[in-house]
Amino acid sequence: MKISEKERKSIIAKAQEVSGTSPISASIDQLNTFLSEAPEDIELLHIRAQLFEKQQEWAKAINDYLKIHSLDPSDKKAKTQSAMLKTILRYNNTDIYSSPNTHYDPWFE
Repeated sequence: MKISEKERKSIIAKAQEVSGTSPISASIDQLNTFLSEAPEDIELLHIRAQLFEKQQEWAKAINDYLKIHSLDPSDKKAKTQSAMLKTILRYNNTDIYSSPNTHYDPWFE
């Protein structure tokens, strides 16, 4: 099933306007369908990563940004967003008061 340019633009427009849990999930499902046909479509990967960010699914968003970066190493947005999300994960998952690693201080990185 090859998607037409009109369908592609329609799904991009819809995905950029969604809010709320179920519309975001539906948009991600549509993007997954289109990406199964065109897995190297950088624009669709960007949009899916942004939707994953809206759902706070940081790991999935990072995976999309890393795939984008592997397809286009000059894509600054993918590089910046993946670095930002890794920082979010690092600070969200660090409990400095119960950590046995006394040599790691996340505040003075």
